[in-house]
Amino acid sequence: MNDLSLAAGFTSVSGGSGDRTMVLTAFMAFIVLSLLLCVLAGPEDDTTADFYTGNRSLTPVQNALALTGDYISAATLLGVSGLVAVAGHDGISLAVSSCLAVGLFLLLAGPLRNAGRYTLGDILALRAPGSASRIASATATLAVCLPFLVLQLAGAGSATALLLGLTSLGAGQVCTVFVGALMICYAVLGGMRGTSLVQIVKVAVVFTTMLLLALLVLRHYDFDPGALLTAAERGSGLHDRYFEPGHTVGNSAGGRLDFLSLQLSVVLGGACMPHILMRINSAADGATARRATRYAIAIMAVLFVCVVIAGLGAAGVVEGQKIRAVDSSGQMALFFLAGELGDSAPGLTGSVLHTAVACSVFVTVLAVVAGIALSAAAALAHDLHAHAGRKGRMSERQEVRSARWAVGAVGGLGVFLAAMTQGRNLQSLTHLALALAASTVLPACLYGLFWTRYNRTGLLWTVYGGVLCTTALYVCSLAFSGAPTSLLPEHDFHLIGLQSTAVMAVPAGFLLGWAGSVVGQRARPADDTGADGRWRERVLVGAREE
Repeated sequence: MNDLSLAAGFTSVSGGSGDRTMVLTAFMAFIVLSLLLCVLAGPEDDTTADFYTGNRSLTPVQNALALTGDYISAATLLGVSGLVAVAGHDGISLAVSSCLAVGLFLLLAGPLRNAGRYTLGDILALRAPGSASRIASATATLAVCLPFLVLQLAGAGSATALLLGLTSLGAGQVCTVFVGALMICYAVLGGMRGTSLVQIVKVAVVFTTMLLLALLVLRHYDFDPGALLTAAERGSGLHDRYFEPGHTVGNSAGGRLDFLSLQLSVVLGGACMPHILMRINSAADGATARRATRYAIAIMAVLFVCVVIAGLGAAGVVEGQKIRAVDSSGQMALFFLAGELGDSAPGLTGSVLHTAVACSVFVTVLAVVAGIALSAAAALAHDLHAHAGRKGRMSERQEVRSARWAVGAVGGLGVFLAAMTQGRNLQSLTHLALALAASTVLPACLYGLFWTRYNRTGLLWTVYGGVLCTTALYVCSLAFSGAPTSLLPEHDFHLIGLQSTAVMAVPAGFLLGWAGSVVGQRARPADDTGADGRWRERVLVGAREE
C-alpha cells in the first residue's frame, strides 16, 4: 500500500479528532495487552521445544485460530475486499484461491507434522542428512520470509504515522522502527506460545469486525442478497461486466495468464510458507495437525464470505469510481465502507466501527510479522547455527539464546530495509514471496515426503535453482519495473509482461528437483535402505522424535 492510499483511507476512517483518539487508545490497549500476554505465556524454561513449539500445549481449536491468523495478512484482508469492490469476479476468485491454499495444506498437514520437528530444515534433513540440506532450507526460509516481512513492516509504519496525523517520509520511518521493535519483543518474549496467543487475539478482532461489517451491509439491503448483488453491479461502474473475469490485469491472453499465475502462487505458495510449516509443528501429532487444519478451513471460509460481502457492499454503498480514484487496486475499500456505514450509524456506533476496522489492519500486521520473524530466526539458530555450524553439539539453553539473538538480527534487517524503502509501492514483494514459496519450498516438501528417489542433489537443485530462477523472473517482470505499480516504476527493463511469474517459476522448481535427483542417483546409485526405512516410518506413522 502506498502513502497516498493510506492517507485517503485513514482520513475516511478517522475523520475527526475523537475518532483518531479512540483508534490510538485502542492501539495502545492492544499493544499493552499483547506484550502482557507474551510475558505471561512465554517460554517457562530455556528449552527448544518450549521456545519453538510452546511444548505443543495448544489445543486443536487454539492451533486452528493461530493457523488462521498466520494465513490472514494485511495484504490478504485489504487486497481481497478491494478486488471484490473494484473487479467483482476477480476478487471473488482470489478469495476462493485463498481458501484453497488451506485446503491444499490439509493434504500435507499430517505428513509434514510427522516428518517435522521445529523447522523446514528438520523436514528436509530427514531425507538428506547433513549440513548441506540445513543450509539450503535456511536459504529458502529467509528468501521467502524477508520480502514478506519488509512489505508488512513498511505498511504498518505508514499506517501508524498517518493515524498520528503525520505524513512525512521521516515520520513513516520512525513508526516503522517502532512497529519493528514491538514485533521483536513479541517473538523474543513470547516464543511460539506467546505469538500464538497474539494470533488468536488477532483472529478474534478481525473475525468480529468483518462479521459486523457484513451484517451491517446486509442490513443496509434488508438482508436481500439479490439487492446487494444488483447494487454492487450498478455501483461498481462496470455494470453487467462486473461479474465477468479480466478486470484486474485485462482480458487478453496475457492478462488471463497473469491472473492464473497470481492464483497459482496464492494456492501453492500460501500452502507452504515457512511460518505456516513451523506453526503446524506445534501440533501434538499428525492427527491433531489435520484436525486443527480442518477447523482453520471452516474459520477461513466464514471469514472470506464476510470479506466478499464487505467488498460487494463497498462497491454498492461507496461506489467503485470513488474507490478507484484513490487506489486502482481498491485496497482502501474497507476504510471507505466503514466511513459510509459509520456516518449513518448513531453516535458512538460509528466511531466504534471506524476504530474496529483500523485496529483490525494494525493487529493483522503486527501478528503476522512476529510469526514470520520467529520462523526466520529459527532457521538461523536451529538449522544454521546449531546443526550446520555446531553439528548438533549445542545445548538447548545455548540454542534458545541464539534464537533470541537471531530474532533481533532478522527483525533489525527487516526494519532497516522497510525504512529505506518507505514510500515505495512494495505490493509486488507479495508476488515474489509467494512465487518463491511455491517454486522452492513446495517441491522440496512434496518430493521429500513422497518421492523415494529424491536425494541431496535434487534438494540442492530445487532450492538454489528455484531461488535463482524465481528471483531472475521477478527482476525481468512488470512487478519489478515498467509499470506504475512496480517496485521501481521510474525504470523499465522488463522482459516478461506479467506481474506474477509463478506460472513459469513453479514448473521450473519441480523440474530442477527431478533433474537434480536423476543426476544425484547416477552419481551415487547405492541407496541407504536404513535411512529410507526411517523416512517412511516417520512420514507415515510419526516416529518418535530424537
